[in-house]
This record gives sequence, C-alpha cells and structure tokens, in this order.
Amino acid sequence: MSPGNEQDSFGNVDGSGQTRTHLPGDNWGGARRPVRSSRSLITVLGVVVLLVAAIVFANRGETEPTETSGRRPSTAGRTSPTSATGVRPVTGKNGAIPTGYTHDEQGAQSAAANYAVALGSAEMFTTATRTEIVATVYAPGAPGSRQNELARAYGNKDILTSIGLQQDGSAPQGMTFISRVIPAGSKVESYNGDLATVAVWHSTLFGIAGEGSRNPVSEAWYTETFELRWTDGDWKVTKSTQKDGPVPVGRDQMASSAKDMADAVGQFGNFTYAR
Repeated sequence: MSPGNEQDSFGNVDGSGQTRTHLPGDNWGGARRPVRSSRSLITVLGVVVLLVAAIVFANRGETEPTETSGRRPSTAGRTSPTSATGVRPVTGKNGAIPTGYTHDEQGAQSAAANYAVALGSAEMFTTATRTEIVATVYAPGAPGSRQNELARAYGNKDILTSIGLQQDGSAPQGMTFISRVIPAGSKVESYNGDLATVAVWHSTLFGIAGEGSRNPVSEAWYTETFELRWTDGDWKVTKSTQKDGPVPVGRDQMASSAKDMADAVGQFGNFTYAR
C-alpha cells in the first residue's frame, strides 16, 4: 500500500481518526491496487542482496577454509590419491634417508617416494654410499643379492665410462654429476597390512654439467613400482620394477647453461616426500 493509504497501529486510515471494518470478502472498497511503495522496493532489494551474498558464501565455502576456524574444508570422499594430509611422514632418519614410517597406506607411499629418491641419487654410483642406501632401503635378506645386482649395474666400468664418470663414480675435474629423482605422485596398487605395492611416478634429471660434457643433463619420466614389507617397525623394499612414462609434452623453453644447472643442483636440496 502507498504511504497515503497506510493504517496506523490502531486501525486509523490516513491519520483522520476514521476506521474501516473488514468483512469477509471486503476488498478495501474495490480492486486492490498494486503495492509500489519505496519501502517495499528497498525491502525486496535487501532480500535479493542477502540471497546473492548467501550463494557466494556457500560456493566459497566449498573451496576455501573459513576465516574463523583457519581449517581447510573436509575433502572426505573427493580426495585425489596423493592429496596432502598434514601427517608427519617419518619419525627419524638413517643417514640421508628418512625412515620410521607409519604402519598404513600413507606410510607406505611416503616410504616408496623417499626410497625412489635415494635409489635414483648420484650416491648410488659410489660403492660406500650405495652399500648404505641398499642396506637402509631393502628388507633384511634382500640386500645381499640386490647389492651384487646393483653393483653390477652402477659400478660397471663400461657403464661409468659411457656416462662420462671416473671409475670410482665421481665426475671429471670441473664438472658436476647430476642424478636426481623428483616424485610427481604415488599410488597404492595393493595393501594388506604388512605388505604393500606402491607405484611412484617421477621425473629424473641425469647427466654431467660442465663445459665439454658429452652427456649433458636431460630429463626423463618413469613409473617405479615398489613391493614393500613391514619389517622391524618400518617399510622396506623387497622388489622394484621400472617402466617409462607417462611422459608430458615438453614446453618450448630454452635450456639453461651447464653452469646454471650445476649451481641449481648445489643450491636446491631434495625434499622429504610424503602424503
């Protein structure tokens, strides 16, 4: 109703002191005119604004943490296989290799990712550090045969020469040997309490950085699958296999100089990988 046709709280019309009695079917003396008061318009606009704000807030709440709690929204039922959980991945370290994983699927994935980093490192090409890595990563009973197998692969003089390394596995004077695994994700293939099979998809930087290098640093992609067994309070490898890919399309980027690549490897350390 318009402001000039409003009732006050006592039923008076237009402030004249006159009142109207509503009878059944009475339509205020004829057809009721549409309500177009400015007060009603403001009310409608206010409701619309509140509805829009509510919709925006609801949509935002699905993807962002609230400011009051500081917590991320629950991702139960829609998490990806390698979503971070915030759980501490390991409780200790054996030399340079993290150890002490949790006895669950997350712990198995963390172990597999870290073991892929260790087994793909430049330290695998020298006898002393290779022995330590194998003893830490592999389950008791496996290191003996694996040590010999890996020694033949990583310590073979012909292979070392073809890579451009010295016979002791070191890089030539003035050059830097680079062998680094960078996990992109992990996936549990199977899990049964004390046994787990975990696939780790990763890229690998491999080569020798330096002027005149015949084997410059290049990138490759692999999926390495580890069979793990819970042994003496930790996950250990019993078997591993590797296959190529998946390989992404390369970007049109200019390769860095040998010096920049060598400096980067020296300045940027590896991460401890975990879910």
